[in-house]
Amino acid sequence: MNWSTRLTDLLHIEYPIVQGGLAYLGYADLAAAVSNAGGLGQITAMSLPRADRLREEIHRARALTDKPFGVNLALGMHGHDIRDRLQIIVEEKVPVVSISGGDPSEILHMLEPTGITSIVLVSSGRQARKAEQRGASAVVVVGNEGGGHLGRDGVGTMVLVPSVVDAVGIPVIAAGGIGDGRGWMAAHALGAEGIMMGTRFILTQECVDAAESYKRALVRSSESDTVVIKASIGYPARVLRNAFAERILDIERRTPHYDALRNLVSGQANRRWIHDGLEEEGFGLAGQVSGIIHDVPTVAGLIDGMLKEAEAIRGAWGFD
Repeated sequence: MNWSTRLTDLLHIEYPIVQGGLAYLGYADLAAAVSNAGGLGQITAMSLPRADRLREEIHRARALTDKPFGVNLALGMHGHDIRDRLQIIVEEKVPVVSISGGDPSEILHMLEPTGITSIVLVSSGRQARKAEQRGASAVVVVGNEGGGHLGRDGVGTMVLVPSVVDAVGIPVIAAGGIGDGRGWMAAHALGAEGIMMGTRFILTQECVDAAESYKRALVRSSESDTVVIKASIGYPARVLRNAFAERILDIERRTPHYDALRNLVSGQANRRWIHDGLEEEGFGLAGQVSGIIHDVPTVAGLIDGMLKEAEAIRGAWGFD
């Protein structure tokens, strides 16, 4: 079947499937595997401790794939200078940059003369229009079902995607609650021209940085086993429900300000579970889609299975 959309043409990929940025987990092994399977893999830039490590990851990815891949810049992550990483992206001629967690205007302005394709993560039609006006090549709209950082309005993917599709003229990528061929086809039915998946790609064999205890917890979770933390400080994020997340929520109810939460919501606390496997000492980002994920395939096996499922749906709809 023909899976061409404006997004596949824009990104020069076979299937309109994009891997999320995945803080502390989106590195060369996973990114290259997604790109080799026909989608667009991404390296997370701001999770790396030094700018030169980003260059190393880019070189590693190029050793593993000759297909396009991208780099994600999470603007909300503190403690790093974005400009040095952006300079490396430009010097290395990375074809795609995605921008999340903040106002993308300055980055988009800096990317304008480079010819690099820019994708901006948004959570409303207003944000999408602003990104388009600032020169974004495409937008990702993330519904409230999604894992990681979310919009503040709590709007789900089913409503948010068509709202953003109606608001802009550039390609829209749907994210939040998508983990199989059914979700992929639903996104297209809503008007999206591609999908982005985060949680689903964590549960693959090539996501080598994810601790086995974190993966096991994701597999055994149900659709009701996530909670949203940090909403009280205006930076909501969906995580797996565990004792550590409940502790964060309790503090938010009693003392809803950043100083009270600082050590509990840090990147270090995140890594203690997802890297070190210490569930009782950290939190792990996760979308509600974890409730319908029951295996840990290879990336190629995952995308092949999604294609078969999506092709069956298209066939039932009468499309070739």
